[in-house]
Amino acid sequence: MSNRFLLLFLVATITLGSCARKAVPTKIVIPPTSNAVRANNVEFRYLSAKGKAQIEQNGNKLPNANLTLRIRRDSVIWISVSVAGFEGVRASITQDSVRVLNKLQREYYVGDFAYLSRQLNVPVSFAQVQALLLGNYLPATNGTEPTITTEGAMQRIQYNQASLFIEQLIEMSLGKLQKLSVRDEASKNNLLVDYSDFRALTPTNQSFAHSTMLQVQQANGQNKSSAAINYRNVDVDTERLDFPFSVPSGYVRKK
Repeated sequence: MSNRFLLLFLVATITLGSCARKAVPTKIVIPPTSNAVRANNVEFRYLSAKGKAQIEQNGNKLPNANLTLRIRRDSVIWISVSVAGFEGVRASITQDSVRVLNKLQREYYVGDFAYLSRQLNVPVSFAQVQALLLGNYLPATNGTEPTITTEGAMQRIQYNQASLFIEQLIEMSLGKLQKLSVRDEASKNNLLVDYSDFRALTPTNQSFAHSTMLQVQQANGQNKSSAAINYRNVDVDTERLDFPFSVPSGYVRKK
């Protein structure tokens, strides 16, 4: 299992990096007028989720991995990926640090978002990673006016940001993001994310997508990446969560 399998969860933010330099609000509630985006983003202090992940990158597959996600809103994102009962990768992401522990290869990765952005050749932020994992609506940055159209029960929001064309589909009765599409007009690369299987969370009764499908499509047909995540348990504010992360002795720092 490579660190890059876990970093696939950050791939979606790569394309979004240059279009959302400012923090993405954790909750957006806009009155349902004809010219307003009808989005209700998830609000919480602590969120925990467990499920299965099927990850593929450049022909390498990690099927039926167990995924554990913990978030303290706007503070810490903690991810653990296990296979056959053994934890292979753990990550801890804060506003100013990214740490990944690869237990199979006995190595670790430590850096800030600037370091991660240099490694991936694009800017990445904590807010973008958080919004992606939660299925939250991504608003246009200041100075950009989106085009909003209604198509039956769906609301389509489109806007350009630099060389990017961004499109989001919101199911209006729930106010939840169902599809996100980002196309880089310069490179012709595409990011596609589908959110489905919305269920009410206890005790807040907020809707949360228990199924997420992420695909990154490059114009040249190379470097294809995908991740299918299906949660079986999602809890908000039921307990104060811990976010343990330590590097055992003998592990090598990955450059």
